[in-house]
Order: sequence, then C-alpha cells, then structure tokens
Amino acid sequence: MTAKNSISTGLLRACLFAAAFGFSSFVVASHESISAADGTAANATSRSTLPRAAAARSITIAYRAHDGRMREATVLLPHGYRPGNNPPIPLIISPHGRGVDGKANSRLWGNLPTIGRFAVVNPDGEGRRLPFHSWGAPGQIRDLGRMPQIVETGLPWVEIDRHRIFAVGGSMGGQETLLLMAQQPRLLAGAVAVDAVSDFPLQYRNFLRLKCNAAWRAKWGAIGSAMQRLAAREVGGTPQTAPAKYAERSPLRYARSIAKSDVKLQIWWSREDRIVIDSGRQSGAMYAAIVKAKPQAAVDAYIGSWMHTKALNARRRLPMMLAKLGLLPSSYIIDRPGLKHLATTGVDLAGDL
Repeated sequence: MTAKNSISTGLLRACLFAAAFGFSSFVVASHESISAADGTAANATSRSTLPRAAAARSITIAYRAHDGRMREATVLLPHGYRPGNNPPIPLIISPHGRGVDGKANSRLWGNLPTIGRFAVVNPDGEGRRLPFHSWGAPGQIRDLGRMPQIVETGLPWVEIDRHRIFAVGGSMGGQETLLLMAQQPRLLAGAVAVDAVSDFPLQYRNFLRLKCNAAWRAKWGAIGSAMQRLAAREVGGTPQTAPAKYAERSPLRYARSIAKSDVKLQIWWSREDRIVIDSGRQSGAMYAAIVKAKPQAAVDAYIGSWMHTKALNARRRLPMMLAKLGLLPSSYIIDRPGLKHLATTGVDLAGDL
C-alpha cells in the first residue's frame, strides 16, 4: 500500500471510530484498568452487579493466516490461570469489527474472563487483500475455525473445553461470527452477533449514507465512496461485477444452515445504528430468515437503542449475553427498559423496527 493510501485508510478508521462511538467513548483503558471496581462506569451492570475481580491475563501469540502471513491474536485468560493451575476452560472466539485489531477488541472484555473462568481469543485476522477489513473472507472464516488449535499451539498449557467453544462479535465481527456458525456449526456451542452485517450488498450500497466531518471530506473525499473502494479491493469487485463473492460473505445466504444447526444464537441490534444502517433489513432480516427456515430455531433477538456495537462491552450488555450462553450466572440477565426480546415465534422482522 502506498504512503498516501496508508494515511487515507488510517484517517478513514479514525473517522469511523468517531461516527460509531465518539472518540471519548472508544478510547478504553488498558486491560489491567478495566474492571468492575472502576468508579467511572455509568452503567448499572458494572456498578451494581459485576463483582470485584482481578483483570484478565492478556497474552499475545502469533499465528500463520490462510495466506501465509503472520498475524497476532490477543488471548485473555482468567487471573491466576497458569501452568499447574490450568483446568479445562471454555473458549470464546471474538473476531473484531472493521478497522481495528484484536488488541483493541480485547479491551471490550474487562474482567469478565476472570469472573466467568473462560478464555477469549481476539485475532487480528486477515482478509483476501486487507488485514483489518476482512469482511468475512473465506480464508478468514477458516482461520477463525482454527483458533482453538492456534491457542493450544501458542500456549500449550492452556486446556480448552472442546464442548464449550463460542463465538462473539460485533459489526464486521458479527458478520464473521454468523459465517463461522454457518460454515462450522459443529465447532460452536453458542454465538452472539451484535449489530452485524448480514446483507453485504445492502451494506455496500449504504456506505454512501455514512457521515463524517467536513475536514475529512475536504481532504479525502466522501467516506462512503472510500468504504466502497475498500470493499471492492477486498472482495475483488462490486456487488454488480462480483455478486457471487458478495453473497458468499453475506450471512443471510446461510440462514437455513444456521437454523438447522441448533447452535444457540443471539442476534442483537440497535434501531439507531448509524454504521450498519437499516438494521431491520440486516440483523432483523437475519432473524426473520432463520425463524422462517425453522420456527423453533435456537435463536433469540434483542432490539434496543444504542450507538453502533456499544452494547458489546463488559460495562454494558456483554455480561447478559454471556449469561445467556451459560458463561456467567443467570443473575446477569436483566430486563432493561427499552430492550425488546423476541424468541422464536415466527414474527417477520424484515421491515422497519
């Protein structure tokens, strides 16, 4: 990549951070400082229900991606988990959102690995052409499926409970979570997809509706056009010139496989999402398609109003997500005002919500 393109991509990532989170809310402290004891947390989950617990242990390992390139993964372990004190524990595979790396993704988990006694692997990932914009590349999904072996190879003393492997991701990470579930259902005991891209051609079109500040537009042009160029580079064309490649990266294509897998799935989305726009036609359509394929599929939907992927955080709704997977006590399942829960009832959610 040229220097100009590198700078442009970096600024594009910064702009998307600002649009999705606001800079002040995205900049998160180090692994050690994110804990329930942090008095700055405004959310009731962390303040009143999360116990005091030591920060998760963070270890970086290297792995070889599908294209031969070396990538890194940030592995979170319960505090005190080490050789000699290493019983089998569940593993969560957590693919990151667009434009960030595994280390940034690992900061979402706080001290939950210590509280729940589980491990989380946060891989940097690798697309067909782009490292941080993989958008469900087939090779990336295969790499996610190898994460249990990659963790055991990089940390031979870590014992993984092979019956309790899960996937949890938001945005692009939610897209890849759904694709992993569809393509390797026997790997997973459960999954959570938050504000996920489910219809990639629709997301490509909606890139033109993304907003950024005037200074960025004056220097680099419209953010939507820049995102479309990145997607075309990663996929190898546009939805018009390469429709099969976009379908391959769209979880909606695999709704029947997901429904038939009987793997427990939670789909969370926000009505106010300004990044994965038309959330009812993305996650809502995904839920509707799964229920249509199998009315009693093991899927739950949670709809609320939060900034893009904001729910996926130890201080917000992540404890509840994990409790629904059986990784935290059921006391973390809280009926929140404004949070709508839909079980498998066959309701059509593909319209506006």
